[in-house]
Amino acid sequence: MSTPNSESAPDVGPSSDSDLGPSIPRLLDGRLKIRHLVLVDALTRQGSVIGAAAELHVTQPVATRGLRDIEAILGVELYVRGPRGITPTIFGTAFTDHARAVLAQLSQAGRHVVELSNADRGTVIVGTHLAGSNVLLPQAIARIKAEHPLLTVIVREGAPSALLTELESGRVDVIVGRLTAPSTAGITRIPLYDESVEVFAGCEHPLVAATELDLADLRDHQWILPGVETALRSELEKAFTRHAIPLPAQRVEATSYLTVRELLRATEMVAVLPSLIGRSDSNLCPLAVDLSAISHSVGLTVAADRSFSPSAAALIAALRHVAEKELR
Repeated sequence: MSTPNSESAPDVGPSSDSDLGPSIPRLLDGRLKIRHLVLVDALTRQGSVIGAAAELHVTQPVATRGLRDIEAILGVELYVRGPRGITPTIFGTAFTDHARAVLAQLSQAGRHVVELSNADRGTVIVGTHLAGSNVLLPQAIARIKAEHPLLTVIVREGAPSALLTELESGRVDVIVGRLTAPSTAGITRIPLYDESVEVFAGCEHPLVAATELDLADLRDHQWILPGVETALRSELEKAFTRHAIPLPAQRVEATSYLTVRELLRATEMVAVLPSLIGRSDSNLCPLAVDLSAISHSVGLTVAADRSFSPSAAALIAALRHVAEKELR
């Protein structure tokens, strides 16, 4: 008689005398482990067995054996092996999504239990990119810390695509920033307020006094452009194209606000920033360039099928309050 942990447990679906449809792997028979889910998440993010092994602090043979185990349990190939790494198959992409959802729920469950025992000592992890990180998020954090001084808020900055992966896998509770895509089955995007962008420079810049400018007037200036992974970069490239102007040849690419701010203050470079961020800095001044066509909502990105921990719910309430009372 086979046991739930038997290595010979067959990969078949629920008991049935019918042969209609493909067999469904038994994922609850004890063979699939949480470490398998962690491995799949790392493999998909790293794009190589070597990279995943290094991240998880295991040897490459251990990671390879783990991948073989998962594929044997599922009965499908999750990755295509190539000379430069691995690429998820359609099965690998689908299973990665499910693995990340399970890991996120487990992470959330552990923190939820801790917070129920002491609600004021919880932890909330928030991801952010440029929009929202300078005004909305700091004010919300100040508000929640006044009400729950022992609650820990962890802020992670990153590119939108990287933060989305962190959200899906449960390493981030909520993302604050510009909303550039609609909600999906797994991701909910919640608008909080609308924000425009403007071209900014240091207040000593020779063009600050100009009353009317267009992008052509700035083509020979040094620019600070957002990284290619951001939606704002794509929108700026389209704006240059509409004006039949090539992308500035003299440019720096940066998404760190502190870096952008210091470069604008110390040089005659120009950069596009959200209006709230640029206008809140007395050392920066807007240039008279019309970028009204580039405008987006700032808001929250959350996992659609995941309940909030008490700490996350408290931060989201604070973010909503600040957006409603201070920024609209």
